[in-house]
Amino acid sequence: MAKKPADPERPGRIKQIRMIAKIIKQANPKGMPIVYASALGTLILCIVIGLVTSWLIYMILIGIMLALTVGLVVFGQLAQRAQHTLLHGQVGAAAAILQGMRGNWDVTPAVAVNRDQDVVHRVVGLPGIVLVSEGPGSRVQKMLIAEKKRVQRVAMDVPVYDIQCGDGDNQVPLGKLQRHLMKLPRNLKKPAVYEVKSRLKALPATLPVPKGPMPRGARMPRGPKMR
Repeated sequence: MAKKPADPERPGRIKQIRMIAKIIKQANPKGMPIVYASALGTLILCIVIGLVTSWLIYMILIGIMLALTVGLVVFGQLAQRAQHTLLHGQVGAAAAILQGMRGNWDVTPAVAVNRDQDVVHRVVGLPGIVLVSEGPGSRVQKMLIAEKKRVQRVAMDVPVYDIQCGDGDNQVPLGKLQRHLMKLPRNLKKPAVYEVKSRLKALPATLPVPKGPMPRGARMPRGPKMR
């Protein structure tokens, strides 16, 4: 079988690492030195152990592998923190974090929006249906209640959770959102998750409608003329 041609618009692995390193440096100037120091410290520790035990060659080989592993782990953690730092305070930040989750999660961003740019995202996974809001608690509470009632029309007996993402009282910070969802109980199996997804497709899309009086000079759109 012929190999598929590489996508020229898709960056390579090295370019991706460089891009992520720039993001880490932008969010935390000390981030990359910490990565290098953790990898180098692991290698030095293995060399010292090799000198003490007279297994220097073996410990150098093991140290190189451990240094790469430790460096990648620290690099990944700093990259995740940098992403949270850059997204904090932006509209749709919670959706970006949710869409980056690993596992069987289906994310539908902005299923409900108001004129203050408060949004509610819908997530379907093994726990059931999770509604995640962005905005002050005094405003998003009504949105969550309304969306929960709308979802429960087709959810039947599927559990529906609501989470407020933010920095206010009783809200989940952006950096802890993924961890909070992962702690939810696993109520469904994979076939049930796909069934819930198909049910939710039957829900009509909701569009934000601006409240208040119609501005002066505005006219209602005319319908097509009958021939």
